[in-house]
Amino acid sequence: MAVLEGKAYWTSVLTPNTKFEPLYSVNLVVDREVAEEYKLKGYAKQVKEMPDVGTALVIKRKVNWTDRKTGAVHTREAPKLFDKAKQPLDCAVGNGSRVKVQFKEWQSGEWSGLDFQAMQVLDLVEYAAPAGSEFDVEESLEGDEL
Repeated sequence: MAVLEGKAYWTSVLTPNTKFEPLYSVNLVVDREVAEEYKLKGYAKQVKEMPDVGTALVIKRKVNWTDRKTGAVHTREAPKLFDKAKQPLDCAVGNGSRVKVQFKEWQSGEWSGLDFQAMQVLDLVEYAAPAGSEFDVEESLEGDEL
């Protein structure tokens, strides 16, 4: 398995991103030379230019997979998340955090990818939740007005 160090953006490690197909992912900003190396190895689709940030490898793991032989749907485990002392970590990783990411390279015919296995946080940037996310849903009382 490969391990690369870089800055993490749009990270979903312990909780999958469910906007489209549920998946765990990280855009890992790496040196341009590293990105070019992965393009040459057949992973051009996993290299993404991020304006004002740099070149990133898109490393992801789908939550569900279907066994082609049986048609059964299986659920994958979330990638592991560790602090710099290799202790388990339970937090949201914010954009710009310095991390190491462990992943498996895979290719099958015309398909290829980088399967997200684990992340070690070396320098955490606290995740900033969107404005308004701290509010609780209040129950409406009859006759209340704004």
